[in-house]
Amino acid sequence: MFNNILIVCIGNICRSPMAQGLFVDAFKDNASYTIRSAGLSALVGQTPDKLACELMLNKGIDISSYIACQLNTEMIIAADIILVMDQVQQDIITSKEMSAKGKIFRVGEWSGFDIPDPYKKDLAHFENSLQLIELGLGQWIKKF
Repeated sequence: MFNNILIVCIGNICRSPMAQGLFVDAFKDNASYTIRSAGLSALVGQTPDKLACELMLNKGIDISSYIACQLNTEMIIAADIILVMDQVQQDIITSKEMSAKGKIFRVGEWSGFDIPDPYKKDLAHFENSLQLIELGLGQWIKKF
């Protein structure tokens, strides 16, 4: 059972906070899940990008108070499953902690896609990333 879910991207202010918000919302009636996010090169202390916050608020999910944090070994070890945005991130985490190899997957694993980083891009890029996150997480949620 995957009770401790960790979602990772690069800066932890765009994709992973949106994914975390969606997961938390999907499991809001089930207190047995711990859902966190972190960044490989996190913009530590920053709140999510304004466009990410706006898009999520349109879905009734407020991520504006989230604070970016740096991925660390303790998080990797504690997670039952780690969801990343692309294969490169999967490889980076595996190189940091070899024991995590069998529990790291892409958000888009089941349909074979990566989620592009919308950081410093326009609304259309954020909308595209969010759409892919929703598609991928929808497939994961069915497995939980």
